[in-house]
Amino acid sequence: MKEYISKLLRKLISPSMRFELRKAFAWLSDITSRACFWRWEIVRFKLREESSYDILYVGRKSQREFLKALLGTQSKVTDSQLKLDKSNRTVVVSEMPIPGALYVPQYLSAIVPLGRSIDEITARYNTELRRTLRKHRLRYRMKQALNDDEIGIADREMLQPYASARHGASASQIESHEVQRVARNASVGRLDLVLLEDEIVACHLGCIINREGKRYWSTVRFGYPDTVFSDAKKLREINSITTFMALEWAVENGFDYYDIGTCLARPDDGLLEWKRRRGGDVDTLGNYGYMFVRLPKEGVAQFLWETPLFAVEGKKLTLHLGLPDGPGDEEVANRYREMGFGGLSTIYLHCARNPGEALLDTLRSRYTHLQSSPVLEVIVST
Repeated sequence: MKEYISKLLRKLISPSMRFELRKAFAWLSDITSRACFWRWEIVRFKLREESSYDILYVGRKSQREFLKALLGTQSKVTDSQLKLDKSNRTVVVSEMPIPGALYVPQYLSAIVPLGRSIDEITARYNTELRRTLRKHRLRYRMKQALNDDEIGIADREMLQPYASARHGASASQIESHEVQRVARNASVGRLDLVLLEDEIVACHLGCIINREGKRYWSTVRFGYPDTVFSDAKKLREINSITTFMALEWAVENGFDYYDIGTCLARPDDGLLEWKRRRGGDVDTLGNYGYMFVRLPKEGVAQFLWETPLFAVEGKKLTLHLGLPDGPGDEEVANRYREMGFGGLSTIYLHCARNPGEALLDTLRSRYTHLQSSPVLEVIVST
């Protein structure tokens, strides 16, 4: 009976509507978790040991370490239980809305627009990556895992170990039954094994997402055996090839977009930059959690120089950068070289000094290759 009702609902409710319903349920679940105020804390900690800024966090204790990762906190100073905001260089971060705060996403996806040839997509890749693909791609092939043994081995020997190697004890493992469900249900997704000649060197678990009438081929998780992820050079090559093969499959099967997967919503996060270099535009697809960040009363430009932030305005994604007094134009250009993300509507440059036209032109040039360039808005700050 349950299976019959499920099939009936799938017929009556469109895939895009099911996506919106899942998103709404996830959002509601997140809000419900945040509403457990007895699990909250008020704590202050330094942004970095050498930084003049400190963070006043108001939220669940379990989310504190995540917040530190999101802001790139590196200080080893012991957290102190302080309830009052006594500093003009205090950044207030809350799990609930506060006046004047930025609406900062926790995670972002990197989405590659398709509807064009592979050659057109890879034309924006850097020279080294294109050389790697030309040199090694033909040595690899992809094979769908269909039986229980293949799926189980991929899960136990690649998906789980690689997640543990990357994230340690905090790794978020996918339940084995969920891997089986995705791999065995063609309407949901598939699990592919990647072979280098006759050796299995990787796997890719992907799923189908329908949003606003568009089809997305979305990477859920990559997996690699120990012999691959313990060798940095080998992992770099195989990871690039595996991602490229997933992109090829999405193009060949008529998808509108390829989602390379979610990662931490930090503009200077290495993984996000890696995905940007493969054509991924930032998108809030798959993100349901936000932090509310109120910038300091003084030194906004310096804070955003140290800790640039994404923020959401309505349904649009923005980027907040800082231009403090000290750094010269060349240093600023180098600092923001890897932040030429597609998918942004506006870039806010908070300035403690007057930015020259040459610098503004350099920053704008980071986005000229995009189909829709973001607006660069200068905000006079301190």
